[in-house]
Amino acid sequence: MPSGWPSMLAYDRWRASCDTLHAHTQVLGKLAVALAPPEPELQHAALRLSARGWETLPLPAPDGSGAFVAALDLHTHEAVVEHSEGEVRRVPLTPDRPVGVVTRELLAAIAALAGAVEINPTPQEVPWTVPLDEDDEHARYDAGEIAAYFAAATRAALVLGAFRAPYRGRSTPVNAWWGSFDLAVNLFSGVPADPPSADFIMRNAMDAQEVAVGWWPGDARYGRAAFYAYAHPAPEGFAAATLSPAAARWEAGLGEYVLDWDDVVSSADPHEAALDFARSAFRHACAVCGWDAGLAGSAEGSPPPIVAAGG
Repeated sequence: MPSGWPSMLAYDRWRASCDTLHAHTQVLGKLAVALAPPEPELQHAALRLSARGWETLPLPAPDGSGAFVAALDLHTHEAVVEHSEGEVRRVPLTPDRPVGVVTRELLAAIAALAGAVEINPTPQEVPWTVPLDEDDEHARYDAGEIAAYFAAATRAALVLGAFRAPYRGRSTPVNAWWGSFDLAVNLFSGVPADPPSADFIMRNAMDAQEVAVGWWPGDARYGRAAFYAYAHPAPEGFAAATLSPAAARWEAGLGEYVLDWDDVVSSADPHEAALDFARSAFRHACAVCGWDAGLAGSAEGSPPPIVAAGG
């Protein structure tokens, strides 16, 4: 485990816990959709990965009493509701409590602290369809598996944050997306683009030229953790690049470049290897998509993002 970077189980080996955690994050995302002011590219619906787990940004209390945050504390293994006036409610996630039970208790806790809120309980971008507040299927919650996931996700988020930091165009924070259960940053060129489809998410989230770099813990399509990168719109020949490090490759089934987590962890410097992948993918995307050279260069710190004192 070089530099303290954790290994990750293949998705099939922790699928039950992964899907349960994924379903819990969807409840938080539905709260953001219901209460946060709408933003371009659906940014208001994104969650954040904090030092304790997944959480919303401060959301307006439905009863007008202030703001609240809903979080999944992956250290104490609880869903938490915190009001801006200091009151807190906690809902346990263990031992193996069904998503439906946790959802109902979490919504009741919010109602008690901040006022009642209605969410659309239909899960999104997942193969299951049972409403979140009725879901008794997803209950497995292995604290050790969740802790391993969170340790890896934290390392990945630090890479993504370092990658986007110097960029001088419009970019997103490190978003935690509850539909696709990944972490991602999006860097924009400032040029509008046609969405890839008329689907609600695609129509609203992909209406501008962008490069996305992210990380996910694996899923049914791709069963292992990996960093990924794609461009929208991607011109012909986008898939033909040789990126660095050498283990990076184009994954045709996903339509994305990927760098497997195992290859990152086994490298001499995992953080730098992952950052090299992000920068390499972005450099290639900017070249083939015709981005402004100065804007593209800023992602690698030219000009430097902060002028030294006295400079």
